[in-house]
Formats: sequence, structure tokens, C-alpha cells
Amino acid sequence: MFETQSGRAISAGGPTLVAVTEPTAAAAATEIPPQMPPQGSRGSGPDVPDAPGGSGVRGGPGGSVAPEGILRRQAQRESAARTYARALPIVPVRARGLTIEGADGRRYLDCLSGAGSLALGHNHPVVLEAIRGVLDSGAPLHVLDLATPVKDAFTTELFTNLPPALAADARIQFCGPAGTDAVEAALKLVRTATGRPGLLAFTGAYHGMTAGALDASGGAPGVRVTRLPYPQDLRCPFGVGGPESAELSARWTENLLDDPKGGVPAPAGMIVEPVQGEGGVIPAPDGWLRRMREITAARGIPLIADEVQTGVGRTGAFWGVDHAGVVPDVMVLSKAIGGSLPLALIVYRAGLDVWAPGAHAGTFRGNQLAMAAGTATLAFVRENRLAERAAVLGERMLAALHGLACGHPCIGEVRGRGLMIGVELVDPDTGAAAPSLAAAVRQECLDRGLIVELGGRHGAVVRLLPPLTLTDEQAAAVLDRLADAIPAAARRTH
Repeated sequence: MFETQSGRAISAGGPTLVAVTEPTAAAAATEIPPQMPPQGSRGSGPDVPDAPGGSGVRGGPGGSVAPEGILRRQAQRESAARTYARALPIVPVRARGLTIEGADGRRYLDCLSGAGSLALGHNHPVVLEAIRGVLDSGAPLHVLDLATPVKDAFTTELFTNLPPALAADARIQFCGPAGTDAVEAALKLVRTATGRPGLLAFTGAYHGMTAGALDASGGAPGVRVTRLPYPQDLRCPFGVGGPESAELSARWTENLLDDPKGGVPAPAGMIVEPVQGEGGVIPAPDGWLRRMREITAARGIPLIADEVQTGVGRTGAFWGVDHAGVVPDVMVLSKAIGGSLPLALIVYRAGLDVWAPGAHAGTFRGNQLAMAAGTATLAFVRENRLAERAAVLGERMLAALHGLACGHPCIGEVRGRGLMIGVELVDPDTGAAAPSLAAAVRQECLDRGLIVELGGRHGAVVRLLPPLTLTDEQAAAVLDRLADAIPAAARRTH
């Protein structure tokens, strides 16, 4: 049972959890902040350290600059493609753990976590120590793909945490700094290794914003990709949901590949997310994912697991594929792998390593600070069993949200795995996705000091991606504010 800040008890069942927190020196910085002051008010407290000096932020030598001015200049100067900044008009100046403080003094619980990049939350001490260690050592910060002690430590820690069957016979390729760069590298790798151009991907997929990654994502027109049905319950493409949806999806895939008149020649690979993130937080059924591995292995099709958002403990296992016991041929890694700094790579079976020197590169593939931060993050997650912690706490949060859904017909479905959670909002009368209601929930959450983001087919899924260091008290505060926001948004939009 979660005891919330408002005094309500949200029942989730299960034993009391032991919180995994930061070292003592930073413990105060990870505590739940007090209830948010009204919009526009100023305040301070022990949960976020004092802001560093600097012009343009409160307390800096340049004096106080109103956040409104910063936001106005951003709107004038930055591309119309900006996204998060539109829905979250805040100016962060300090952060620690789950908490962000804005330039106006308001504090927020951050359940966006850099779109899942911050496995340990903001400015975790072990990450800061690792970065300072490199800076203070005099080591070069930019070395292209040369070998360094920092890189060697990172690859050693990474291989320690890989599925053993892959680690025993794996190669690693560092790419450009974003997850989409690693997706491009994976697609290029399997096309080079197989000599085939085609690709299998899934409805609802999201793999990045560069050309090849967009081809593999849902909704891309005129591409060399065969789209396969991804099983789900609420929006099942076959209208059945449950295990039968997964079975029909697998049979469809097999039939399409084996039908000589199916119009789908042998592809270069299949790419799949163990949990679809932007697609609406939809976990792949374990049995279905094993069937995809069997189908691809039997036909000589490399299986690519996109673990950009699901990796490093997020889903309650170190890797999303671990739940099903699947070992892919290629793993795509980014986000949390760099410990909050830009880093992207692919790990793949040695038999696919057919590239000539220089066949794939990236000027910033040797990001030493990100590798140091990544090593510290991987080790901390492993040593403190944060994946297991995410599994237990995530189940309790999901159970509490299922209980909340019973009293709110506008909640169409609660789903997720570990600390990757989604709440789909619907029209209670028709069951249709309700994007305007979801947007209102996001705003009501922000008004209460909770940062969430939206996803799903119509932007109707409220997503929670808190850091893996989330405490029981913090989880209760997140649920409390979300539980207040949903009925308030429903009243506003009715």
C-alpha cells in the first residue's frame, strides 16, 4: 500500500520495499520535496543543492533573469521541431535524483528522466565522480576510436552485463551519439552481412528520426520495410487481444515469410522493441518474442533488439529481451548506456562482423566522459540490483494504477513493465483514444509539480519513466499527483 502525500492510501499489495538511495552525502537531495508552491512562487529547500553561479540564473553574478525571458528567446530562436519545450515551459537550473528545480524556484518530480536516459536520475554522485575523475586526470576527451583505459573499462563492464550467450561471441561498434545513429548502424550491418535490402519491422514501432530509422518506424511511407502486427490488448489488430493476439501475429509472420506469393523476399533482418515506448508502452509477450526468435533463426534472418529505452534495468531486467530469455543477433544501445551523456553503440554476433575498416564511423564515437559515466551507471545498477528493484516497485505502481482505473472510466488501459509505465486515456462513452484529455492530464500534473510525457498512437498515453533509484516515498508522491491530475483533467475537458 502506498501512503500518499494527500493522506490517501493507494493499495498495491506486496511487501514493503527497501529504498535504494544515493550515498549519505547526497541523501537529502533525493528526498521528496514538500508540496509544490503555487505557480510562479519562489522557494528553496534541502532537496536540491544551491544553484551554481552563472549569468542568467537566480543567484548568479549576472543577477536574476526571469524564466519568461529565456522561454521567449527559445521560442524566437529555436526550430519549430522542438517538442518537450512546448508542453513543459520550465527553465531547469538545478537537479538531483528525481527532482528538478526551475528558475522560478518551483520543484518538480521528473518522471521523464531525459526520455529514459537518466537511469540513476539527475546528477547521481557516482556519475559525477566518474566524470570528474576523467577531467582531473588530464586524459584526452576526444580520441575518435583509439583505445583508452576509459573505453576498456566501459566495454569490460558492458560485456559483464550482456546476455552471456551474446557476450561470449560479440563485437561492439560505437556510432554517432544518438540512438537513431545506432539503429542506422544495425540496419547497415545486417544488410551488409546478408546482402539483402529488405527489413521486417512492426506496427507502432519507433526507432529514431534519421532516414533509415524512420523507415523502420510506424507510419513511414514508401519504404523497403515489411510491416508486421505487434500484439496488444486494447488496440489488438485482430480484435481479440490476449494470448490469441500474439499467436495470430506469429502465424501471420510465418505465413508471410514462407508464402512464395507473399511478396516478401528474404529480408536482411527483423528489428523489434521488447517494450514499445513511443508506441504507447506496450510490452511484447514473452512467448511471442521467443517465437520471433525461432522464426528468424530458422530462416537465417538476423534479429535486432532495439534496447535504446528498455536497456540497463528499465523494464525490471537488465535488458528487455531477458524476460523472454531471447538472445538477439544485434542489440542497439543508447540513452542510459552513457550515464546521461551522449553515447550509442551496437553489440552483435562476431559472425556478422563483415565490415571493412571505415565502413561505419562517427566523429564522436569515442566520447570519454560518456563512457566513464556509463561504466559507473552500469556498475551501480548491477551492484545494487536496481533491475530487480524496478521489477518489484513497478509491479506495485502498476497495481496501484489498476486500482485507480477502476474508479475512472476515462482510463482505458494501464500497462508497462518495471519502471516503464503507460496509462492510456480514452473517451468513456466510445473507448476511442482521448489525446486532448491526455494533454490536459499532462498539464494538471505539471501544475502539481510532476513532469510526465505522452506517447501512443494518438498521443493519448501518459508515460512514466522515473529513475531506477526511485524510493517508496517518491513513488507514492508520483501516484498521488497523478491520481489528483486525472479527475481534474476530466472535469476540465468534459
